Amino acid sequence: MFREATEADLPALADLEERANLAALGHVFPPERFPFPTGAVLARWSLVLSEPGARVLVRDGEAGLDVLAAYDARSLRHLAVDPARWGEGLASSAIETVLHAMDLAGTTMAELWCLEENHRARRLYEYLGWRPTRDRQPAPWPPHPTELRYTRLIPQSDR
Repeated sequence: MFREATEADLPALADLEERANLAALGHVFPPERFPFPTGAVLARWSLVLSEPGARVLVRDGEAGLDVLAAYDARSLRHLAVDPARWGEGLASSAIETVLHAMDLAGTTMAELWCLEENHRARRLYEYLGWRPTRDRQPAPWPPHPTELRYTRLIPQSDR
């Protein structure tokens, strides 16, 4: 279902992230005031793909990538699903795959950061057992809305 992303996927990673952000976060990043920072996003994806210990999983769809999940040994760093595929379980499947990989690496507690105003994502994370902490930080992209940290115990699999 998932495959490792490569440098050849850079444009598709940025494209999927832009589609998902416009659909889910247009109220936070109104595109007429805060155009999607394509160049900066491409540069960030290039760094993530080359970072030791970071992995980016993707799934190919009919019109490009339909899901991406970037993670490291203990953090789910990015998750995006094509808005045309919302509600099909792709996000849950990607999260489960990431948590399984973290478990195999010996991690017992996973974390992620989510925009406070990303209500759809927060509902999903909480439904899947993630719990918000008191930790807050400004997002890196203008207008720098608040992100909050979530954590989740990873159920240990039978290895």
